[in-house]
Amino acid sequence: MSYPHVIVWLDHQKATIIDFSVDDQHVLKVASANPRQLHRKSGPMGPGRAPDDKAFFDEVVTAVQGSSEILVAGPGTAKVAFMTDLEKRHPKVAKQVVGVESLDHPSDAELLAFAKRYFRRVDALRGDV
Repeated sequence: MSYPHVIVWLDHQKATIIDFSVDDQHVLKVASANPRQLHRKSGPMGPGRAPDDKAFFDEVVTAVQGSSEILVAGPGTAKVAFMTDLEKRHPKVAKQVVGVESLDHPSDAELLAFAKRYFRRVDALRGDV
């Protein structure tokens, strides 16, 4: 079953994907196969950041395909890196994104409530109430 709305909350280690309609929901958790150490105290000098995990992003894209509207949220820079990857490698899915929001570490219930409020405003602006 394809749901009309999806919220993707992600950081560099894991993602929570909730796809929902008015009265039904489905929660999916995706974890990165390569836990990253973002800061190091010793070792060779480099750019100071680990490269983005493309396989992790691909798993998230697979989970959201078929949805008509996607909201991307999360703390830090992971959401921006995900959007950059989407625009470069998955432009068709990137067109489905209606917003990118900063959001700390909510529970699944808090995340769903945030998404419902957000999409209610988006639908009202479009006249889809």
